[in-house]
Amino acid sequence: MATKRIAVIATIYRYLSHAQHFADRFIVGYPYGGCWHRPDCKIVSLYVDQQPEGDQSQDRAREFGFAVYPTIAEALRCGGDELACDAVLIIGEHGEYPKNDKGQVLYPRYEFFKECVKVFEEDGRSVPVYNDKHLSYSFDKAREMVDDGHRLGFPILAGSSLPVTWRLPDVELSLGCQIEEALMVGVGGSDPMDYHALEAMQCMIERRLGGETGVKSVQLIEGDDVWKAGEDGRYSLRLLDSALSRSDSPCGKTDEDGRTQDLLGNSELPGLVKEPAAYFIEHNDGLKTTLLML
Repeated sequence: MATKRIAVIATIYRYLSHAQHFADRFIVGYPYGGCWHRPDCKIVSLYVDQQPEGDQSQDRAREFGFAVYPTIAEALRCGGDELACDAVLIIGEHGEYPKNDKGQVLYPRYEFFKECVKVFEEDGRSVPVYNDKHLSYSFDKAREMVDDGHRLGFPILAGSSLPVTWRLPDVELSLGCQIEEALMVGVGGSDPMDYHALEAMQCMIERRLGGETGVKSVQLIEGDDVWKAGEDGRYSLRLLDSALSRSDSPCGKTDEDGRTQDLLGNSELPGLVKEPAAYFIEHNDGLKTTLLML
């Protein structure tokens, strides 16, 4: 079987950017099961929208034998006249882009995707597309992207890397298990980090009896209302305590001098978390899950 050819479409490519994390795995491989694994595919072309200080795109291209193209169409065609890749990897994360009134960064994932669709239409052939994280900040744009995939008959995959990263402890819930309630603690700002946390929780709870049946409602609350919701029983303080106990980055006295502390019992948590947020999610099968961004 011929080695699969991947075209990478990214906002930026520098150290610790999402593009560097993703693309380097295909270029040099990664550890898996105690061995160094090299995927049976290769990057053949790259497009980067911005090249800030520390850009690695040109150096990677020279070292590993692929080209950086000035347009997405040229990257998908590898400088030729027709589609010349077997898959497209879109990484619209990091870089200097404006924000909307919700504070969401307007990454051009939709625009990148539509450029790929244009090539598929012109060349009469489509290939699978993977989109790093959520499809778009806009539901309408995301819907259009999915519709394009159905219309042209190519697979679209999207999501966070957290569902497939290592876990501590190494937990894998049994398929068909019973779940009464779930709570996830995440860290960081809205849009980039809450999405990672939601996906990490989702990959666990979708293994429950009947699988994922869909979401009925989502409510977001912020500030002191988060602590009051816990006092009122909207989420399990016991689950929160258990989640906090697994943190590798505790704050407060533990961080200062190594003392253990009961963040819930001694009411330290509200003082440590300046901008708390909670997502309350009701699923169609009645399951209720909570994401706390602390």
